[in-house]
Amino acid sequence: MGAGDVQWMTAGSGILHQEMPKGDASGRMHGFQLWANLPSSLKMTSPGYQNVPAGEIPEVTDDDGTSVRIVCGDFWGKSGPVEGIAAEPRYLDVTVPPGVRRRLTVETSRHAFAYVFEGSGNFRDASPAAPVLTEEVGSSAPARLEQAENRSLVLFDSGDEVTVQAGDSGIRFLLVSGQPLKEPVAWRGPIVMNTQEELRQAYAELRDQTFIKR
Repeated sequence: MGAGDVQWMTAGSGILHQEMPKGDASGRMHGFQLWANLPSSLKMTSPGYQNVPAGEIPEVTDDDGTSVRIVCGDFWGKSGPVEGIAAEPRYLDVTVPPGVRRRLTVETSRHAFAYVFEGSGNFRDASPAAPVLTEEVGSSAPARLEQAENRSLVLFDSGDEVTVQAGDSGIRFLLVSGQPLKEPVAWRGPIVMNTQEELRQAYAELRDQTFIKR
């Protein structure tokens, strides 16, 4: 997989997959994984896989210098190449230049978050920014930050837009939103089901080597 490429996978009933990409302290590698839960009706669906080269991901730049790469979903008249995900997510790679204040639309029916991986800034009408837990910081509760900076996560309440004020060095972040499934979640390791009984059955099938069905 090349720089900026995207891998799309539906595990369903045919793929068992678990990994964690990791860069060095200087951030010379950006690797992100977004796992979207499947609704109960599609838990054991057929698996799928697709590699999307970076050149196939559309990018648009507005007059103020704000640049958006559209990985999944529709934005500013462009559609991302990744399709067929049940939660209908919008997955954007957003760069806002230093000192620029930018508003980005988000449908009120969606849940949304931002993950900052370059620069810093402030988000209006959002939760206080919190650093994302990693192996280095252990299991302690994340502190609140005065502004969203590298490796921090921001959650948004319901509303129709996200407003970000970029800091002195600008800001780059993933802006992800999706339709809530409104279903219970039972999760352990690489398997996500709806109930603890379903989870126990899945692990029993995993031990018996009958979990992978396709």
